[in-house]
Amino acid sequence: MSNPHVSRPRFPEGYLHNPTRWLAWAEVEARLQAALHYWLVTVSSQGRPHAVPLWGVWVGGCFYFDGSPQTRHARNLHDNPQVIVHLESGAQVVIVEGEGMSVPRPEPALAAALAAAYGNKYATLGYTPAPTQWDEGGLYRVVPRKVLAWNDFTQDPTRFIFPSG
Repeated sequence: MSNPHVSRPRFPEGYLHNPTRWLAWAEVEARLQAALHYWLVTVSSQGRPHAVPLWGVWVGGCFYFDGSPQTRHARNLHDNPQVIVHLESGAQVVIVEGEGMSVPRPEPALAAALAAAYGNKYATLGYTPAPTQWDEGGLYRVVPRKVLAWNDFTQDPTRFIFPSG
């Protein structure tokens, strides 16, 4: 994934007064990789939002999660690919806006990388998928379009915009 364009998020007047720092993408990406729990927000074809906590991994500049195609969020992705992924903290914030999609059968190298990432993160919680687990579906990818992040809202809010395609 290419390096994102960095800027300040737009907030209404009065929200920020002279922020002094920028976050580095490497720092934000490390937090995306290390997180155990993520919030995924999808929208139904009727426009109803749906939020769900889930496990996932950040690999190769994208967020991956797995589960049944029958879940509400998977069905929503089928109808409307626009999603938000948010880490748990409301103080050290990372919000990923992007496009979610099913990954029907990942290439073997990607499947191995995903299985290793899941195993490294969730083995102590009892989850160690095999690289072949997603051969019949049930794997989803979120490609980031924009990421908003901050450690101190008044000092370092940073927006990362990713080139499309």
